[in-house]
Amino acid sequence: ECLAAANGPPLSKGGAAFLAEAATERSKQLQLLAYGPHRTDSVSHYNVLRFSPLVKAFTHLLSPWARFARRRWVASKPCILFAVVALLSIAATLIAQPKPRPDAVEAAVARAVEIVLERQEGSGEAQWPYEGVYRVKGEIPIGYRIGGTAIAGMALLRAPGYDEDERRRAAVRRATSFVAGGIEHPRMNHPFEARYDVRGWGYTYGLTFLLALRASERIPEGLVHDTEAAIRFYVDGLEATAIPQSGGWNYSRGAGFHEPRPPAPFMTAPTLQALFEAARQGYEVDGEIVRLGLKSLELARAPTGAFAYSGAAAEGRRNAVPGAIGRMPAAEVTMYLAGRSDLSRIRGAIDAFLVHWQWLEERRAKPGTHAGRYGIAPYYFYFAHLYAAQAVELLPAHERAEYRRRTRELLLATRSETGSWNDRVFPRSVSYGTSTAILSLMMAEAPPPARWEDGERPSGEVTK
Repeated sequence: ECLAAANGPPLSKGGAAFLAEAATERSKQLQLLAYGPHRTDSVSHYNVLRFSPLVKAFTHLLSPWARFARRRWVASKPCILFAVVALLSIAATLIAQPKPRPDAVEAAVARAVEIVLERQEGSGEAQWPYEGVYRVKGEIPIGYRIGGTAIAGMALLRAPGYDEDERRRAAVRRATSFVAGGIEHPRMNHPFEARYDVRGWGYTYGLTFLLALRASERIPEGLVHDTEAAIRFYVDGLEATAIPQSGGWNYSRGAGFHEPRPPAPFMTAPTLQALFEAARQGYEVDGEIVRLGLKSLELARAPTGAFAYSGAAAEGRRNAVPGAIGRMPAAEVTMYLAGRSDLSRIRGAIDAFLVHWQWLEERRAKPGTHAGRYGIAPYYFYFAHLYAAQAVELLPAHERAEYRRRTRELLLATRSETGSWNDRVFPRSVSYGTSTAILSLMMAEAPPPARWEDGERPSGEVTK
């Protein structure tokens, strides 16, 4: 792979920068051997290796070469040849990784569907609340309840056999009624204000779920009118809560909803994707709000390819690539769909996710929120997996299988003995984690995401 990559075009400045940063994480992965200073689209460039202590020790010897790779005079074929020789010298110690069998993925999804169905709760057994640290008067806020229910509903809809599964269809019907009916809740009203306001998650994923039902012609009988009304309500809600002047969205609005505030790429990216899909289905979407949201993502992108936690990119702990991999795939995909990114950046975001995944893993299912060296919150874990899976499906067809294998291996490695997934310490979030895992594993069968047609068309059209 290194020899083939040597004949390819040089990396972009941003791609080279964050790959160089990845290479200096010595003792994590064998980054120098995973990347050369050049690449080509004809090969898969990332190699997640499980390696013995001997290989870990040898990685320390190679780490100076990773640092030197930042200098132009080392970015040459001799450097790559050295890496190849080094790889050959330790190849006997490498432990091969088994590929996830298709039947294993199918079985995992089938079991996950059963778990999600068992966990539907609330009045009329219509909800799958997302549970986090935030409460409103001691209760899980309505935005989390609608958002979590919508994600679980999408997972049941996406998994194989939906049309033949009466139990699943009944569960989705109850969920649809709850999500559509959520527009009547006083804390989902557009004028409502709070300094910390998570109703946006209900707007974004409630809208995404209802649009998925509509696009697949699976709106439950008798709920078409309510669904249409809720779609329009959620689009209006997202437009009403967009951050003025700076654009984008953020659930932390300390200055109030009428004042500028640094937007959060973590929230802005999926929100824009929901609005793209609404526009594709013929709903009116304010183009200026979309433009400002996209601009906020552009400003949040650092030269390394990382996206700031909030606001514009600047020097700081939360701008480091390892701490940003939870939001990089989502943000990069969203910009690509609007013609403001390209395949090299998409690929780079996935590569960064794979290289630095262990930093996410260290915070999975841990108490607290932004902690550790890179300030990573546990809730980024399956969110990152979901959008990394989405990013993989935008790559050229000949690259997808290997990237699917890599990302699925990591996802399946975090599955519990009962067949569920959970990245929080809260029991209710099993529904969210397991549903997100279903969506990630089934991403290859998902419809292509909507593009924002006002954007400049990027190169490398995807054929599903």
